[in-house]
Amino acid sequence: MNKIPVYVFAKWRVKEGQLDTVLRLLSEVASKSEREAGNLFYKIHQNNADRNIILLYEGYNDENAVAEHRNSEHFQKTVLGEIVPLLEEREVTLTTLVTPGS
Repeated sequence: MNKIPVYVFAKWRVKEGQLDTVLRLLSEVASKSEREAGNLFYKIHQNNADRNIILLYEGYNDENAVAEHRNSEHFQKTVLGEIVPLLEEREVTLTTLVTPGS
């Protein structure tokens, strides 16, 4: 089976007054996620025009690594259990890299 890297783009709109809490929890999630065997990187970005918009850019070795991440304790407990209730909106897109001319 070929391992094709998967990249995750997530856009979160944080509820007013919850940004500090979300960023603190997200820092913990990023640290744990970066230690996962199948993780390539976990980058947190913040929109310059609207500080309550957080963009995540994550890379994983393959779809199995994404599934392992989503089933991890820190994702289930912290992301789904603690962060998601503090969000107004959440959009997640899984992608693969397109190489021009391939």
